[in-house]
Amino acid sequence: MQIASLPYLDEHATVIPSETDDVWRGLSETLDRSFSRPGVAVYTRLVGCADCAASGPRPLAEGSTFPGWRVVSAVPGRELVLQGCHRFSSYALIFRIEHLGPGRSRLRAESRAAFPGLAGGLYRRLVVGTGGHVVGMRRLLSTIRRRSV
Repeated sequence: MQIASLPYLDEHATVIPSETDDVWRGLSETLDRSFSRPGVAVYTRLVGCADCAASGPRPLAEGSTFPGWRVVSAVPGRELVLQGCHRFSSYALIFRIEHLGPGRSRLRAESRAAFPGLAGGLYRRLVVGTGGHVVGMRRLLSTIRRRSV
């Protein structure tokens, strides 16, 4: 499924007291570490993710994968586009880094997802309806912010 056709879910942002290259490094390291834990790999296999293992170039570049995600576009210091799918959802996460001034950047994370069918609707309620997605995104951005400073 094309990313542009996935319904918009939400966007989260944080200001980081670092240059864009440092934010890019922190983003790449955090994603690789967070999604490459053994529990994540087990979960991705259970739900039938297309990508269940880390592979491809490091630092993250087009074609890199980690459990649940594939990098479809990478512009170092500016934008990282991830896409994934499993039995209950097709989804994308788009990170954009903006230079705000000397030693300041904004990191934005846009989520898009489709949840087809009855099972997809139930999965959406479980992940989005409970607030779990928001908590996870805030935690992820906070970790990226810490690793970027």
